[in-house]
Amino acid sequence: MAAPNKKKILNDPVYGFITIPTDLLFDLVEHPYVQRLRRIKQLGLSEYVYPGALHTRFHHALGAMHLMGQAMQTLQGKGHAISEAECEAAQIGILLHDIGHGPFSHALECCLLDSVPHEAISLLLMQELNRQFNGRLTMAIAMFDGSYPRPFFHQLMSSQLDVDRMDYLNRDSYYTGVVEGSIGAERIIKMLDLVDDNLVVEAKGILSVEDFLNARRLMYWQVYLHKTSICSESMLVQILRRARFLMQQQIPIEAPARFRLFLGESVPLHEFQTNRIYLDAFTELDDYDVWYCIKQWATHPDFVLATLCRMLLDRNLFKIMLSTEPFAGALVTELEDQLRESGLSVDSLSYFLIEGQATNSAYLPSGDRINIKLRSGKVLDIADASDLPNIRVLTSIVRRYYVCWAQNLAVGAVTE
Repeated sequence: MAAPNKKKILNDPVYGFITIPTDLLFDLVEHPYVQRLRRIKQLGLSEYVYPGALHTRFHHALGAMHLMGQAMQTLQGKGHAISEAECEAAQIGILLHDIGHGPFSHALECCLLDSVPHEAISLLLMQELNRQFNGRLTMAIAMFDGSYPRPFFHQLMSSQLDVDRMDYLNRDSYYTGVVEGSIGAERIIKMLDLVDDNLVVEAKGILSVEDFLNARRLMYWQVYLHKTSICSESMLVQILRRARFLMQQQIPIEAPARFRLFLGESVPLHEFQTNRIYLDAFTELDDYDVWYCIKQWATHPDFVLATLCRMLLDRNLFKIMLSTEPFAGALVTELEDQLRESGLSVDSLSYFLIEGQATNSAYLPSGDRINIKLRSGKVLDIADASDLPNIRVLTSIVRRYYVCWAQNLAVGAVTE
């Protein structure tokens, strides 16, 4: 019997036809850890702002793998010795870079996990896959965690100009319709080169890099940190916070067993490393678990939980105010008074009145620099190589303060 053909071609709306080039990559794409990403939306609740933002982390993983393959071909074409094993490992690393994301990704990292970044969970899952595939992911893991002796592989996976960002900017721009986020990823990749095994961009690609940084800044304010997204994600966080409070009070809460493990308390990294039950449960979690609970809790006897869930389901979102300066205490006090006048108890105020801040910096020279190789061979940071004054502006951290609160609450009996 002939072996199955695993070199598949997929039709991607952003890039057209893309190829899964090796048997190992195909088997990894088919693995449940990667297939779970089909059930986690790339942009969480951004669909409440942009109805087309329904793409998943699975889409993104495949797109990033495709761009990594293009980057390998570009660098090989410029005479750099990159073996086929290294090419495959680089594509494996970027394919799996997001498998550690949980439901609603960044919005719930603070709720379900105890200061555990998704990259740490991704590494644990990659190590588990390495065991399942008899060590064939060892090189990819070294590239992913930065221990591989050729640093440009890690830089292509995780830096300020990596294929991860190139894909999600173009993909998120496409699905949201925010055309300002579209970048020339193909041209940037064609301009990539290496100096001492570190990633650089040829000088003639500097305009494309400037466009990339501008697009990233615009996408943060128009999509990732859109005020409506901040509201909806804040409400989701309060829902889980209330559910956890009720569980701690021994009040019955319906939830799948795999989800209850994380609702009970935030799980620290060492629990994932030492107790297999948490890692196994995490690989079963997705957005559908959270939405199931929200629909069930919308009729819960607890007023706070039920009201927040019903509001989120019906897109009856909090009101929000943004400012470049912290809000005056008098304003917050006035909003508290309004909520109390509606009948809300003092102990429930914090669920319906939320303060916070959002920050955005398109480029941080203190991090992994974007290096430009001049025609003379000299290498400069993009902030020094660019003659555009706004590149300097992009290096500053922009901070927005926000306060969001519920309006027109029909307060019944509040269970504390």
